[in-house]
Amino acid sequence: MFNFKIITKSNDTMARTGRLETAHGVIKTPVFMPVGTLATVKTLTPEELVEAGAQIILGNTYHLYLRPGCDIINLFSGVHSFMHWDGPLLTDSGGFQVYSLAKLSKITEDGYSFQSHIDGSRHMLPPEKSIEIQHCLNSDIMMCLDQCIEYSAGRSDAQKALELTTRWARRCKDYWERNTDLTHSLFGIIQGGMFRELRSRSADEIINIGFRGYAIGGLSVGEPKDLMMEIAEHSLPLLPDDSPRYVMGVGTPEDLVELVSLGADMFDCVMPTRNARNGQMFTKHGTINICNSRHKTDIGPIDDECSCYTCRNYSRAYLRHLYMAKELLAYRLNTIHNIHYYTSLMESMRAAIDNHRFEEFKKNFYNQRIMMQRGIS
Repeated sequence: MFNFKIITKSNDTMARTGRLETAHGVIKTPVFMPVGTLATVKTLTPEELVEAGAQIILGNTYHLYLRPGCDIINLFSGVHSFMHWDGPLLTDSGGFQVYSLAKLSKITEDGYSFQSHIDGSRHMLPPEKSIEIQHCLNSDIMMCLDQCIEYSAGRSDAQKALELTTRWARRCKDYWERNTDLTHSLFGIIQGGMFRELRSRSADEIINIGFRGYAIGGLSVGEPKDLMMEIAEHSLPLLPDDSPRYVMGVGTPEDLVELVSLGADMFDCVMPTRNARNGQMFTKHGTINICNSRHKTDIGPIDDECSCYTCRNYSRAYLRHLYMAKELLAYRLNTIHNIHYYTSLMESMRAAIDNHRFEEFKKNFYNQRIMMQRGIS
């Protein structure tokens, strides 16, 4: 089951809201997907994710293939039952993890040959295997296997990766059509490095193959922020207007606001969970470090306008105490807040777009940060 419908388009930006129907529920876009690498969003239960506003989570094909493996996942008919998550699930292809573990991997026309980071065992991940694993995981949205490269890669390397990504995309779609009931959806990925003409070529080739949604890969891989936005601004309008547009692995709250204004619909990033475990909390005025001594005697919440469980019940002083003492509860409470912040940010953007007030929203968003920098808040 898959259906995507545009609800509202902004009058003065490319921002839009939409409704994405999947086998496990409806998603309102633009949407942020918390990362659940090992069938868990670190420290949180599925019930806490729902309370924090999560609509869809992301699972990791590479890691779940290695552990616990499809033999275990198949006992539960997929990740949803295995982890007690009833909502939609998107899985990546495993390609980025092989890219990030490049010392253990080798790429050929057939796919990725890699050595497990867990036990050193050797594995082969061709495009067909990636889709087979994601089908085992019962993903609502599956991603084609692609070749991700460093941002500093030259044009020749970027072109070769683009061409391989296109060939693999055809193989992924062929396997998906022949070996699944098409209940769940397959998205294609646009590559091309930091070269606009290659991004245009990649978009043409992937769109010609035909997918239910399209993702922009190869961003947020170390490139300067202005270059990332330049490539995104060039690439997003190339994608079909009537399909979901997914910018992979991004990003900061500022990134999300800017990319939504450029027409992006879907995002994922480890930042809210990873930063929570490092004591960094997101607020309407910007980020704070809970370990800062000024929070030691602060009886107020992280954000006095936040309605999350953490802000309703705990002070900055207590959260700092937990974090400094390395109590496990610190990571849970911090993560609850950060996930809620991200989902609330997306909800606020959806409301602003629907009310044709997105430019006003953007202005207020940045003004609040300026006030904090000036010490007003």
